[in-house]
Amino acid sequence: MFTSLWIPFTVTAAFAQVARNAMQRSLTGPLGAWGATNIRFLFGFPFALIFFALVITVTGDPIPWPPAVFWPWLLLGALTQIVGTGLMLLAMNDSSFVVTIAYLKTEAIQTAIFGFVFLGDHLTLLKVVAIMIATAGVIITALRPGARGFADIKPTALGLLAAACFALSAVGFRGAIIIVPGVSFVTAATCTLVLGLLVQTAVLTAYLFLRAPDVPGKILALWRPSMFAGFMGAFASQFWFLAFALTAAANVRTLALVEVLFAQAVSYYSFRQPLSLREAGGIVLIVIGVGLLVSV
Repeated sequence: MFTSLWIPFTVTAAFAQVARNAMQRSLTGPLGAWGATNIRFLFGFPFALIFFALVITVTGDPIPWPPAVFWPWLLLGALTQIVGTGLMLLAMNDSSFVVTIAYLKTEAIQTAIFGFVFLGDHLTLLKVVAIMIATAGVIITALRPGARGFADIKPTALGLLAAACFALSAVGFRGAIIIVPGVSFVTAATCTLVLGLLVQTAVLTAYLFLRAPDVPGKILALWRPSMFAGFMGAFASQFWFLAFALTAAANVRTLALVEVLFAQAVSYYSFRQPLSLREAGGIVLIVIGVGLLVSV
């Protein structure tokens, strides 16, 4: 009955993530990559608690306590997302931004591989083809031949490593969500979100106090913009987790490539930057890949 809801859930999450990433990127300068990374966790956690309270009230589900096998999956998802987010922000500050982002979008392919290996998520041949077409479209759209850093190992390494972290994070969180017993998929997803953000906030805040003790104070001083970034982060994650509860992580992360279309639309309408023939061709491939994914 609810299976197809993963599609609007994913599109909503991708749209919210564009706003969150933009806000985090603006905070990287004063806070550094890891300080800006902590924004989405520290300021997202209170909103996740509010979401959880609303879900429990509406569904009438009991507050679940996940079994022991839940925690390794949660830790895999939470910790790899911390590392992936930090690497993503480092990539955004690199001179070869578009190149690193292109490699970052190989996440969909890596998620398909990890999901099959760790969770046994089955993908049909057509879905695999759809993932590859959409990913190729993103890379064609983002890569600019002849740009500085095209052949540099640094953006390649940053992008691929961040993509691997996000892929493992998606698989870890899906593995945790589907283990939560005795409640609706909405409650299972939201419970996992709350516990994941709790772990991430504790780990990264402790790290900052040890390695950069001045940063927590700077974060609190920037609480106004951080509050919005935290809300958008929690909002996006809520819908990512709802989607993970309903379908394979690879399906979610492939449809999430519509984020590239949102970014292109913002670039065109806000900055009047015309599309090149290469970018238009890449967008066509993304649309074909995503369309094939949701139709099979």
